[in-house]
Amino acid sequence: MQEALFHDLRIGEEVVNLTKSTISKGQLVRYAGASGDFNPLHTDDETARKAGFDGVVAHGMLIMGFLTQAATTWMPKRFLKKINVRFKAVTRAGDTITVTMKVTEKQIQENIGRIVCSIEAVDQNKQAKANGTVEMHVPL
Repeated sequence: MQEALFHDLRIGEEVVNLTKSTISKGQLVRYAGASGDFNPLHTDDETARKAGFDGVVAHGMLIMGFLTQAATTWMPKRFLKKINVRFKAVTRAGDTITVTMKVTEKQIQENIGRIVCSIEAVDQNKQAKANGTVEMHVPL
């Protein structure tokens, strides 16, 4: 990111709009293997139904990964200093998640451009699944 880009950013400006592919049961099984989280709520419909869900639910950390991916498609990951996330609702197989980020703060501190953005993941029905903030430090 160049200094001109930092100075061109406006509070309230949407800087990321990333729509992921529809979440599949196969993706949840693969994520279980990659993360080591084999809770059957994420892979077995019957277990999920017994727990009160309509079917399997996505891992919260998968959604957190989508948020982080969105942030680091906008800025290199070396600039990411902090991400705070609050989960709002479960995500199910069949949901399509869109992540948006908007600039909420920007300031220069010791020749570093500090940018804070709000971040939100919503499904195809605009139901919030997770939201929070991202802080980036970019050299000027």
